Order: sequence, then structure tokens, then C-alpha cells
Amino acid sequence: MTSILRERAVVLPVAVWRAAADAHAARADALTAVRREAQAAGRKHAIEDFLFTYYPTRIAHLRRWHPGPGVILAGDGTDREADADADPGADPDTADTATTPAARRWYTRVPGGVTFDTETFLAERGDTVRYVRELLAATASRPGTFGCFGLHEWAMVYRDEEAGRDHRHPLPLRLGHAGTDAVVESHPVRCSHFDAYRFFTPEARDRNALRPTRATQRALEQPACLHANMDLYKWCLKLGPAVPGDLLLDAFELARDIRYTDMAASPYDVSSYGVEPVTVETTDGKAEYVRRQRDFAARASELRTRLLATCEALLP
Repeated sequence: MTSILRERAVVLPVAVWRAAADAHAARADALTAVRREAQAAGRKHAIEDFLFTYYPTRIAHLRRWHPGPGVILAGDGTDREADADADPGADPDTADTATTPAARRWYTRVPGGVTFDTETFLAERGDTVRYVRELLAATASRPGTFGCFGLHEWAMVYRDEEAGRDHRHPLPLRLGHAGTDAVVESHPVRCSHFDAYRFFTPEARDRNALRPTRATQRALEQPACLHANMDLYKWCLKLGPAVPGDLLLDAFELARDIRYTDMAASPYDVSSYGVEPVTVETTDGKAEYVRRQRDFAARASELRTRLLATCEALLP
């Protein structure tokens, strides 16, 4: 398959792909400015840290541009000589120690340049590609459900105080413990996403209308779910250099935007981050949540289509 892709490959001149790599790194820096500022000051960021801990990656990985399959980088596949030597004093989270495509995993030299080695990647990660394709296709095939109102975050702290548990985030509850519990008890909880449901408190699990499991994820994932749409970023990370750089950063930007709404609609008081709450316990708050949810679902649909196309291009 690699030989077929080479025959159809687009060849990028050295100046073009180096400019693309530079522009990608600059965009990544802009998108991660808040995270980098908090790190430099030694502060935790309850909203943005999630994008690097729950989805374990480093800023350096986001800065690293990949062209995706079917592209030959003309020349010997090296960046500027100044980039070839890693700075020994650089921050390991932001420094890119593998800026040279020729030195990266799953790249191979071909006549005229360097390209992504589809054949080797599939031999090592083919099961992942197939799983991601099946999950994304299943999610895209069903209608979105716009009635959860972000109550998964409330279910994660339900009756924490009486059980003597600490919150998942070091932030005060906007309505206090009793008020938070009352919201959960007065609303139906309809979470379809296993990776949210698994963090429900024991007292909240039986209140959920569904019992999602890892085994049923493909059957339950639906395209209006905020966490399913944030996970497009995760699947891009899982596919690594097979994903073109612009798609990775588009998915990261969507995940970051969703994360802010997820926390704004949560029981936590996020005013210390300059974020206004989405008061899902009120009629107006529910309407605002659904408005944002529809916007995110539309953006995610386009990204899901692009990521599915990447998977299809990789597989025979």
C-alpha cells in the first residue's frame, strides 16, 4: 500500500512544508497560551489541565506538524539546522525534541524526500485505526440527543459531602452541596458516554437512564454528546502522525471550547477563571446549553467526517 500511496503522493517543496510546520507551531502556541502561562507560574488550571491529563499529551506534540498520508516532504526531511540540536535547558513539556521528520517514528525515506510510512504504521496500529473508524462511523450514523444538560458533571459530585469524598476539582460548588444534590434529584440524568458515566458517584449511577460500558460504547455513542465530541481530539492523538496537523489542531480547539462549556455548565464555581456559569438548573440555562451543544455538534460532524476520511485513506 505504501508504494501505491507514493505513486499518488503530493510532493511539497522544502520551503512550503517548512512554512507549514512553522505556521502549525505558531497556531499551537496560540491555542495553548493559557496552559503555558499557568505552567510558567506553577499554577494548576482546573479547566485547561484536563486537555493534557485526561488526554495525556504534551504541548510539544501539538506543535509538531504532520502532513498525513500520501505526502512527500521534498529534500532530506530535516528542518533548519538550528532546530536539529535540542536545547538542553528547554522545558520538556513544550520543547519539540523531534522536529526533524526524517528522525520521527513511522517516517521513511523515498526517492525525492521523506513520507509517512503507511504500511509500517498499519502493521503496528492497524487495530486502532479500524476501531476508530468503526466508532466514528457508528456515532455519525445516529441522531444527536440534546437533553442531557451537562448533568454528568453534577452526578460526579452527587452526595460527596455526606460520603466524605473530595471533589474531582479544587473549586467550590456554585450552589453548595445541598443545592447540587437537589439539582441531580430533580432532573432526569441521561448520560450515554461511558467515560463520563464511569466517574459518577456510586449514589448517582442508578439515577442514570443508561448503563454505558466500554463494550457498548459503539452502540451508545451519539453525536450531540460533549464528551464524544471532545474525544475527537483523543482519536487524533491515538492516530498520531497519520493525522494531518490542521485536523489535530482543529480537534484540539473544539475540545478546548467544549471543555470551557462543560465546566461552565458544571456544579463548580468557575468565576475565578473569568467564566460565566451556564445555569442548567434554570430554563434559560438549559436553552443556552442546548444552543452551544448544537453548535459543537455541527463542528464535530465536520471533523468526524475528516477523521473518518483519514482512516479510510489508511486502510485497504
